[in-house]
Parts: sequence; structure tokens; C-alpha cells
Amino acid sequence: MTLTPITADDYARLSPFFAGQSHPLCVYSLAAVLCWRNPFYYPCAAIRDATLVIAAEFVKRPEQRHLILPLKPGFLPGPAFLRELALELGYRVYWYIPESYLAACDGSALAACFEVRETPDLGDYVYNREDLSELRGNRFSKKRNLIRQFEREYVASGRLAVEAIGPSQKAECAAFLERWCLEHDCDANPQEDLACEKLAVLNALADMERLAMRGLLMRIDGRVCAFGIASDLTGDMGALHFEKAQSDIKGLYQALDRECARRLFGAGQTLINKESDMGLPGLAKAKRSYHPLRIERAYRLELR
Repeated sequence: MTLTPITADDYARLSPFFAGQSHPLCVYSLAAVLCWRNPFYYPCAAIRDATLVIAAEFVKRPEQRHLILPLKPGFLPGPAFLRELALELGYRVYWYIPESYLAACDGSALAACFEVRETPDLGDYVYNREDLSELRGNRFSKKRNLIRQFEREYVASGRLAVEAIGPSQKAECAAFLERWCLEHDCDANPQEDLACEKLAVLNALADMERLAMRGLLMRIDGRVCAFGIASDLTGDMGALHFEKAQSDIKGLYQALDRECARRLFGAGQTLINKESDMGLPGLAKAKRSYHPLRIERAYRLELR
């Protein structure tokens, strides 16, 4: 089996393998796998026996190269299968193993093949969609107050517009992202999280239709000041991959988050995965302030 690099051009060919998949971590969104491609990281894939194998390659950090769980509708690979596959392909580790996989495995078989370690920085925050879209109850009172202040200033006066992101809005969103990144110094280190995220957002904007992603933007006085981008993950869970909002407008982020929850997910998607906090304390605090239903733990399997 030979793994070859994949891009947005491969989405239509590979997406059937993700239909009906049940892993609740965002890396099992094909859109996420493809849009994070950058000069330092690229995904690879191969298909054998109707099973999709995906690997991550790192140009300057080979110690981070890894596999994720292979995908085949109705098939959950056992530890022995994963071990043989890793040895054949020359990888020593699987990343982004959900806790539900470990629970479904034969524990003794897993321990015989792999050392299992939790990776706390890679765990995803999962929320009830209704909580984010309605913000009911005392625990969300501060969020509602911020939104009310925002609405008094910008909605009541007709200064706010909310739109779906289409082809004609992409350049404006990219221009806003550049302004946001200047403020947050995204390009200080091209291999660090914010710089890589910036490239992922640009990829998502450029290939939104091909990757079956959807987004919305907010304008104040005609100028884009916030946007969010989402995709599907499991049958009842969508993924909110990116949210960017102008930080000096009070209540804007809270209003954006609420509108994304209301508008970017289908009726059957009762859960929203907002990805990990990447080990950043400020981001972790912000994500926890929305009272996640749970944090989907992520594990790595390393060959013994």
C-alpha cells in the first residue's frame, strides 16, 4: 500500500468513507483533514479493501508523523489490524483515538499491541447545540447581557447584517482575517498554532464549496467584522471549526457564537464540537465559559 498526498480535489472521492462515521473528534471531519494542509504539514491517504487509511506528515517535525483510525463503513479495526497496518506503512503511532474506541476494544489485545496515552491538549469541547443557540439559565447570564448590549448598539440601529459566506464574500473574510491576525501576531512563528490556523482558515474559505463547509459572516456598517465556518462530523454532531471576531466590539463574539449555533447546523445535529484548546490557557478558559457537555478525550497509541 502506498500513501499519497491528498488535497481538496480528493474530497468527493474520499467523502463516502466519512458518511456515517461515529468518531466524535474533529479530525474525523474530512474537511478538517484537508483544510489544515500547509507548507509544514500534509495529509496522505490510500484505499485498500474498501478501507481508507489517512496519515499526517510533517516536513520539519518527522517525530509528529502519525496515523489516525482507518475508516470503513460498518468496520471498527481491532488492535491487531492497527498494529499490522502501522508496521507495514512505517509508522509507530496513531493520534486522535477517541475514548469510545478504547471502550469498544479488547483491553488485553490493545495492551499487547500498544502503549496508550491520553493527549489532553487534543481533547475536543462538545456542547449541546440548544445551550449555545438559546443561552438559557443563570450560567449564561453574562453571555446574554453582552449580547443585549451588542444588540442595543448595532442591531436596533440597523448597523448589523448577517449573511451566509458565498463566493462573493470570501475576499472580504480573508481581508478581515488578515486584520485579526495582525492584532494577534499570528505570523510570529510560521509553524505555531495561530499561523497554521490562519492558513487553514484561508484554505477553508477558498475551498468551502468543494469541502462541503458552510459559513456566516457579520457586518457592521457594511464592513466584515466576524465570521464562522462549520462542517458535519457524525450523524448528530457538527463541527464549528473557526470563529473570528473583532475583539474591540463588546458582545460581538458572543453574538457570533449564538448565530453560528442557530444557522450553521442541520435539525438533527443536536451537538456541536468546537475543537480543542490546543493547550492555550486563554482559549481553554473561553471554551469552558460556555459550559461544555463534555470534553471528548483524545488518546495516542504507540507500538510496543
